[in-house]
Amino acid sequence: MASGNEQSAPVMVVAVPMPAQSHLNQLLDLSTIISSFYNLPVHYISSSSHVRQVKLRYLNPLLLTKIQFHELPFPPFPSPAPTRGGSADQLFHLEPLLNVTLELRQPFLTLLQTLRSQAKKIVIIHDALLAFAVQDAASFPNVQLFAFDSTCSFTAFTIMREQAGSTFPIPEEIEIPDDLPSLEGCYTDVVMKYMPLQLEALKFRSGDIRNTCRVIESDYVDLLGQIQGNKMQWAVGPFYGYLRSTGDQNSSEIGKNKCVEWLDKQPPRSVIYISFGTTCSMTDEQIKELAMGMEESKIRFIWVLKDADRANVFADENGSRPELPKGFEERTEGVGMVVRGWAPQAEILRHASTGGFMSHCGWSSVLESISEGVPIAAWPMHTDQPRNAAFLSRVLKIGMVVRDWSRINELVTASTVKEAVRTIMSSEEGELMRKRAEELGGALRRATAEGGVSRMELEAFIDHIIN
Repeated sequence: MASGNEQSAPVMVVAVPMPAQSHLNQLLDLSTIISSFYNLPVHYISSSSHVRQVKLRYLNPLLLTKIQFHELPFPPFPSPAPTRGGSADQLFHLEPLLNVTLELRQPFLTLLQTLRSQAKKIVIIHDALLAFAVQDAASFPNVQLFAFDSTCSFTAFTIMREQAGSTFPIPEEIEIPDDLPSLEGCYTDVVMKYMPLQLEALKFRSGDIRNTCRVIESDYVDLLGQIQGNKMQWAVGPFYGYLRSTGDQNSSEIGKNKCVEWLDKQPPRSVIYISFGTTCSMTDEQIKELAMGMEESKIRFIWVLKDADRANVFADENGSRPELPKGFEERTEGVGMVVRGWAPQAEILRHASTGGFMSHCGWSSVLESISEGVPIAAWPMHTDQPRNAAFLSRVLKIGMVVRDWSRINELVTASTVKEAVRTIMSSEEGELMRKRAEELGGALRRATAEGGVSRMELEAFIDHIIN
């Protein structure tokens, strides 16, 4: 293995994330795993504000001491208030940041020239959505590129196959529903124009690293490799599994103590956790319906209610915050808790009192929920989420869809919320989902343990890059 002396390091790993919270955090997880488990020097690169953001929110700050952070100079970009909506329109406020990543080729190349003197070989693990920015690194003989894909392999394959005309053959024994959610409303026009540039630049990579596990996605990982010309695939996740035993050590995290203390007072598996990630903002009208449904359900809950992240989360706030119906918090006191800031999701999901998760179905959140054996009430918002929701509800059978993607322009009514929550939390059907989730959770935890299938794939990747 490589030594910690970077002046003579045989191999250096350089992580280049997409500057959005889930992408930032997943590549930081992988960086901490590589540096802590395999003692390889790891350099993590993003803008100054995004480095600050991901470090501030990271649950295991002691693991960051082995990582060197570099602040890449980003051109100035606007950071407007998030749009509240129901589908891809929620992404409009991130489009200026998306566009500015196309101007990072030269700044990244300049930084790489400096790093090249510190190791005999540079291994760049870059977000697949930043392939355009790092592509020039492939011209150096001692540099190798690997793309990191942050989403569900089932979803990635079905989208790729559909865009190729749906002619790629699928073996009969592999389960892919015929009526998957439409891609309509999932992506903005700017995003769709951005993607071909990334896909073209991906030709320089040597293979793909995936935050998934062959326990749940082996067939789809293999199909992705095949449809991309037999590119090497390493399914090494869930990253959460490697770091789970380290605990959540950021005691200053907003909302952590009060959430856990409240959960400690609740019966086992009685609370549903409600959170829609960092890129989703509901309209006040939809918030009202969700609140009414929860109140009528009589089910205990923790609800993280906040707007989506801005492109720069430290920009001055000048928008209105989401509002609950008048008197809701008073009427649900003792039954529910509303968290307006950052919540310790991993700690909440693994708490004995948590029995369900109402989620937007971002892949990182899905993996955390499965790992803790918690069934999901799926409320997809955009991008990969509708098909992630279909995968967990129809293939894995560990949840149900609350928001029907074929009706994305309609409100999810209070009665729909009430029925879904009661199904997940207090029905025979929900108990079957929970049992299945618990079985898969145990399998995922074993996969990242010593000798597990994901751990062995990660070790195969490490052997590949150091030899």
